[in-house]
Amino acid sequence: MLRLLAELIPGLLGGYLLGRFKPGWVKPLATPLVRYGVPISLMGLLLKGGLNSSLLSTAATAAAAIFGMLLVLRRWRRESDQWLSPTLQLGSCVGNTAYFGIPVALALLPPEALSISIGYDFGATLLSWGLGPIWLAGSSQEAHPHRWRVLIHHLSSSPASRGLLGALLVMATPWQTTITSALWMPSRVVIVLALIVVGMRLAGLSEERSEATHNTAAPIAPSQALNAALGCKLLLFPALVLGLTLVLPISAFARQALVLQAAAPTAISVLLMAETEQADSSAAAQLIWRSTLLAIVTVPIWAVLLKTLGERLGT
Repeated sequence: MLRLLAELIPGLLGGYLLGRFKPGWVKPLATPLVRYGVPISLMGLLLKGGLNSSLLSTAATAAAAIFGMLLVLRRWRRESDQWLSPTLQLGSCVGNTAYFGIPVALALLPPEALSISIGYDFGATLLSWGLGPIWLAGSSQEAHPHRWRVLIHHLSSSPASRGLLGALLVMATPWQTTITSALWMPSRVVIVLALIVVGMRLAGLSEERSEATHNTAAPIAPSQALNAALGCKLLLFPALVLGLTLVLPISAFARQALVLQAAAPTAISVLLMAETEQADSSAAAQLIWRSTLLAIVTVPIWAVLLKTLGERLGT
């Protein structure tokens, strides 16, 4: 956890300071990060974990769990007061697996769990970047006469799809090992840049709060909705995945890997999508910030509970 904090805090702090002085740099940095950075990062993870049936089944499990949670949240949403916006719904189940969950798995689980964690990240990334832009658009997309074409378009053009295609092309060459090693450093750069974008957005959010304190007509932050989203992301969704893993015939370390990925804080990609889709980016930034701080406490608790459960089940 100390290593994780050492990687997390400098990027957030540097981005915060940069955002205070250069607030207009957020979107110019976020756009190429989404277009090029995410595919490169995912390519590196897929090549490292290896594309096999186990990874694909784990990806399908992750995608099914996230989509099921989204449907539950949409049904739960109260249309009269718009309690949980599409942004908060997405942030309640799409976790920061690549930059938080996988490092946690490496620190707390055996090496065999890496492929499970990467499979979860791939499934979650593919679903979130494919469905996320449509989901953030809200009910207007539901009435779209060609919504299935829109969905297919987003899936085919998503960073996750490009990352998968790139990984498949690399695996077809005799230089797979060399390219996999070469992609690791760019993947690390993507992590730093993503954290900087979050820090820059948080700087803008702090300025908005400062202006709101001097403007009585400014909208009040929906604290109840944020608290509900936090509870869903850090407690309810991991519990849902835990219940799912108890039904599936999987090993104890696979169960631990899946639940720890589900318990990761809200993904940075939710903020990036909110920025590019003109959605509620302020709520996304608040949810990322709060869930990341709280996950430093809740994720180790989940790890202890999973270890105790594994001992009692004898698996």
